[in-house]
Amino acid sequence: MRSWPRLSQTFIVNEVLALERRGVDLAIFSLVRSEEYLVQSQVGQVRAPVRYLADDLAKPWARRVRIHLAACAADPARYLRVLLFCLSRPGLAAGYGECSTLRCFTHAVMLAARFGAMRDEPVRVHAHFAHDPALVGLLVSKLTGLPFSFTAHARDLVQIPPASLAARTAAATTVVTCCQENADYLHHVVPEGRRPPVRVVHHGVDLDRFRPVPRGPDVAVPRLVSVGRLVEKKGHVDLLHALAGVAATGRPFRCDIYGDGPLWHDLRALRDTLSLEDQVRFVGPRSNDRIRRALDHADAFVLTPRVTSDGDRDGIPNVLVEAMACGLLVVTTSAGGTAELVQHERNGLLCPPGEPPAIAAALCRLLDDGELRARFGSAARATVEDDYDVDAAAGQLEELLLPGTEVVLA
Repeated sequence: MRSWPRLSQTFIVNEVLALERRGVDLAIFSLVRSEEYLVQSQVGQVRAPVRYLADDLAKPWARRVRIHLAACAADPARYLRVLLFCLSRPGLAAGYGECSTLRCFTHAVMLAARFGAMRDEPVRVHAHFAHDPALVGLLVSKLTGLPFSFTAHARDLVQIPPASLAARTAAATTVVTCCQENADYLHHVVPEGRRPPVRVVHHGVDLDRFRPVPRGPDVAVPRLVSVGRLVEKKGHVDLLHALAGVAATGRPFRCDIYGDGPLWHDLRALRDTLSLEDQVRFVGPRSNDRIRRALDHADAFVLTPRVTSDGDRDGIPNVLVEAMACGLLVVTTSAGGTAELVQHERNGLLCPPGEPPAIAAALCRLLDDGELRARFGSAARATVEDDYDVDAAAGQLEELLLPGTEVVLA
């Protein structure tokens, strides 16, 4: 992992817990601590030990040198071969990421050294995200001979150079991703000879935690909920303009927006400029338990992601899956992989990204029609039950990555 635990990466915690329920023995290695003050309650249920590689970099330099010397002494040819690989390819860490290639090499050496102290010998390295974590996983594989695989998600996939991505895929036995759009991207930019099997495994949700509650078809002031980091790709600017369009029609509504991020102040200022102070509330970041309660009291869910000018985008936002599991009608856009989940006029309403008038029209429609909300919400729950069950997803991962044995998450 890049960092653990992250509030916005509940889907990874869910995956870990589901694998552990299947008896998979995991160890989690995180490059850094998340430093977030709010932690999901599910994190406390994780049995896997968590080790932070940044702690190794904080050790006295003499200790770090000894670890490198020990790795070299154990297999000089392999150590020097991997070091030369890094020195000759500094661009492997180009693009999105925070570590240089040599820093990733140091992380890999430290991680490999920790394997010797583990109770059971690891049999696989799997990295979440295609940028720094996958590069570290690749180097660990070269240092240890362990098979290596990674899961690609969104920005980590599209914002690293194709040649660097190809180097990662060439070393992997399998690449997992959360939506078909990402799989198509990999097939487009990575030559066939440097690409292992690419498997789509949808992020699942706990269907017992996220489930429908009774809702009446008619409410005086429908409540909308939106959840997402306050960053450009989540499309909150488009959402606010769309809500202003709804307010201009005189329709009553309330919208609670959950999340935090660099656009917090700008978005609140835009809300006030659009005279939406009475209808729109920025709640801030909340735990998954609090989000679930908010969904229980919502009448519909709205999220309006878009593709940014630098290519950043979502895959399939997990909050959409959670909302649909709760039997909510969702209004969203076709950016990223959302069209794989939300089928327009069947289990939700899908709008073009970056078009507030179209989003406003969809919102007006759901506000006017309680029967529509109930019908699409029921279809949304059925979709999640069929294709987005976290335990079924864990079974697919176990079959792909663990032919009858255990895994190390790096």
